[in-house]
Amino acid sequence: MFINRNISTRLLLAVAASLGTAGVAKADTTYITDQGHTEVIFSWSHAGVSMQHGEFETAVGTLNWADKVEDSSVSVVIETNSLSSGFEALDKHLMSKDFLEVETYPQMTFESKSVTQTGDKTMEISGDLTIHGVTKPIVLDAELTHLGKHPLGGALDYYKGDWIAFSATTTIDHQAFGVGGFSTGPIAIEINTEMKAK
Repeated sequence: MFINRNISTRLLLAVAASLGTAGVAKADTTYITDQGHTEVIFSWSHAGVSMQHGEFETAVGTLNWADKVEDSSVSVVIETNSLSSGFEALDKHLMSKDFLEVETYPQMTFESKSVTQTGDKTMEISGDLTIHGVTKPIVLDAELTHLGKHPLGGALDYYKGDWIAFSATTTIDHQAFGVGGFSTGPIAIEINTEMKAK
């Protein structure tokens, strides 16, 4: 499976509460992804010769962050036709019937099921990832990178209010989702996002 600019995943946000910094932002807060500062990047091995990269440029996530991190949840929708590798011919191939079949499966989704703290600023977010009409459980290794007022809030109105940010990684087997007629090995996924309180 492949993913880009925008995870999810927006999923890691739930991490925030676990860092012991819950007092920085309001409890029971809903955050939405900032499209301009969200990335969903995927990479794979090209026959063991080099690593190839791409991204999905349209991903929308919502985080419902509760005072108790275990009660938080996150959902993400990624538009499969927003795939970009920097090479048009490859983009068309990856979006074709040989791989993602974007006309039949226009979206990928992630729905969190649980959040578990693993360190001061790290956590695991477990949930269901749906690609190509197939749903499989995955675990995101997430790290909270910001919680509270945005450092640019004093200069730009857009950044006023409460923000949360995180990075997350995972790997998947694209063939387990029915994508591709041959294996390229594990697909590595990296998510970086900033989210603003509604």
